[in-house]
Amino acid sequence: MASTCVQGGGHSSFLVVNQRLLRSITITEPRINDRIRVPEVRLIGPGGEQVGVVATAVALKLAQDADLDLVEVAPDARPPVAKLMDFGKFKYESDMKAREARRNQANTVLKEIRFRLKIDPHDYGTKKGHVERFLSAGDKVKVMIMFRGREQSRPEMGRRLLERLAEDVSELGFVESMPKQDGRNMTMVLGPVKKKADAKVEQRKRAAEVNAGRMTKSEAKAQARAAEEPEPAEEAVATAPEQSAVTPEPAAEPVATPEPAAATPEPAAETPEPAAAPEPAAPKPAAKPAASATPKPAPAPKPAPKPVAPKPRAPRKAG
Repeated sequence: MASTCVQGGGHSSFLVVNQRLLRSITITEPRINDRIRVPEVRLIGPGGEQVGVVATAVALKLAQDADLDLVEVAPDARPPVAKLMDFGKFKYESDMKAREARRNQANTVLKEIRFRLKIDPHDYGTKKGHVERFLSAGDKVKVMIMFRGREQSRPEMGRRLLERLAEDVSELGFVESMPKQDGRNMTMVLGPVKKKADAKVEQRKRAAEVNAGRMTKSEAKAQARAAEEPEPAEEAVATAPEQSAVTPEPAAEPVATPEPAAATPEPAAETPEPAAAPEPAAPKPAAKPAASATPKPAPAPKPAPKPVAPKPRAPRKAG
């Protein structure tokens, strides 16, 4: 087995590579910048404009000035075609296209559904719905009718049932394999009118439409809520001055409170009037507390101001 030794730059590291593997390796990525070894290329600008045939060194200088890469897009042409572009962005877009192509690849699946010869109308409608769903998804459907006992002697009834099913789903599928007897069973294959990839694209569009409809509904609800929210705020603002206008009323009531304060001195002025009477009738107040000691606890404080009243009047008598 022949092999070669490749020495790495800057350090003595050796890599043994099988020549057969080297021959089997195919370069899939395009050559860029210094990897382009041809003397001249047909240059295409970043916007798709035709620059013309220029030397590779000149094209590299233009790519460096524009902060772009020189990518060889058509190596088999004479001279090769190169384009000024961002190679990272170009590679990302290429990967996305390849992924989308793999996703849309037609992977047709053969579905199978079974019928009885004496099937109930409701069951027939249910199974026909399954067949329609499979065909709309781009899958093939193998329809099988199972015969029991003496039903095997009447295959024409099974054929009529299969033909009826084919007519009912003619908008979504066609008869790919005609009904044929296989022992106790009769089979027929229905093929989808739409391809698997087209069916997937339609499903995605429907899903996008449904999501858009949900988004519009949610946005409409949000707008309605936003429109309703300012109203209570305005009401609160409007009620605020009303409350502020009502509050001063109780504030004005305390101003009237001095009236009872002015009324309090009146009983104080009345108290000295009975104070003049006790002078001739001194023994009477002494007898009254004895008789009314228990029923009248409130008047007890009145006798306290009586001795205070005669002191200011004594000088008046002297004058």
